[in-house]
Amino acid sequence: MTTTTSTAPLSDDEIRRIRADFPILGESVNGRPLVYLDSGATSQRPRTVLDAEREFAEHRNSAVHRGAHTLAAEATEEFEQARERIAGFVGVGADEVVWTANATAGLNLVAYALSNAAVQEEPAMRELALEPGDEILVTELEHHANLVPWQQLALRTGAVLRFIPVDDDGALVLDELDALLGERTRVVALAHVSNVIGTVSPIAPVIARAREVGALVVLDACQSAPQLPLDLRALDVDLAVFSGHKMLGPSGVGVLAGRREILAALPPVTTGGSVITRVTMERSEFLPPPQRFEAGTQPVSQAVGLAAAVDYLESLGMDRVAAHERELGAQMVDGLAAIPGVRVLRGAPGAERVGLASFALEGVHAHDLGQFLDDRGIAIRVGHHCAQPLHRRLGLTATARMSAAVYTTAEEVELALAAVRDAAGFFGVRA
Repeated sequence: MTTTTSTAPLSDDEIRRIRADFPILGESVNGRPLVYLDSGATSQRPRTVLDAEREFAEHRNSAVHRGAHTLAAEATEEFEQARERIAGFVGVGADEVVWTANATAGLNLVAYALSNAAVQEEPAMRELALEPGDEILVTELEHHANLVPWQQLALRTGAVLRFIPVDDDGALVLDELDALLGERTRVVALAHVSNVIGTVSPIAPVIARAREVGALVVLDACQSAPQLPLDLRALDVDLAVFSGHKMLGPSGVGVLAGRREILAALPPVTTGGSVITRVTMERSEFLPPPQRFEAGTQPVSQAVGLAAAVDYLESLGMDRVAAHERELGAQMVDGLAAIPGVRVLRGAPGAERVGLASFALEGVHAHDLGQFLDDRGIAIRVGHHCAQPLHRRLGLTATARMSAAVYTTAEEVELALAAVRDAAGFFGVRA
């Protein structure tokens, strides 16, 4: 497949051709053409992804890494080729990609592995163990998947959870970084892109300070992997997670990507078949990463489908995908801000954004607003978006969220903005 290196925005003709690749976009909802603006929660899949999964199931479905027959060998080869394609997409080696069920599973894997480190025999593993008084640093922007596992790790180890706060705009307050990071900081875990505000977090200074104190850096790339060029080596993170279903791929598959020396020092969490080299009745010895973390039957057809999704994105060019979604994000924010009674969560002035905008309509519950738009065939996300602390900090219980993908058009965003304007009138909102 040809990969473009252009940075020009996607043209209208290209968007039309892209949309033709996604069968579901031809559906109607409540008698209206579907306007799908919920890709931040789950994106849609092009035919190439659907075909890749089906073709694998019809012609090569078999257990990987355990069969001695031809079909099993073919399935294993395709499974590992998928790993290589994902690794290339994020700038790491194939041995640095671990298949998980999703990003949440990847973050839990890391948190549980760290708490298992204390009971391991290997010194390199024990060095990763947290002790009472050690610190884990997150941000107030995190969604629950990158917060709750660290809370639980703190409970299991006696570590202390600290966080970088946000200001009234939802921007990270980095002035407090020096006070928050110190010699007891063992883990720094943060989102690359906020799933609520849509801003690209200024992670470089945080990572630089984490390096100075020797902390492990974990990146939640759920919202950046589908929308931005991603080079984990250049970002200098130790571990990163993302989910297939948010980047045009299947559900049930995700990725934990990590430095091979870090993965080699992390003990296994889920144990059983496929992760061992030798088992006696008393003890077991484990394979090196990534297989050490892939016990049991893996999501093979989903991995093949995710590789097809990566091929699709790369054929468009991630710079162009990013430019397209940046334009839509600006259109959303500017359009919403112009509607009387709407409060848009936009982060710091001039902050880099992706194609996502959360907002509240004065006096109208987000669920009522979502229902109003759904009646017009417009699908958006409503609620706290698994980020209750952030909503609480900003004085909100829930928001509505529009989010785009490569198949989203400016006309669709205008339809949604018009529906929000009409909702303001319908509910009697006054500026």
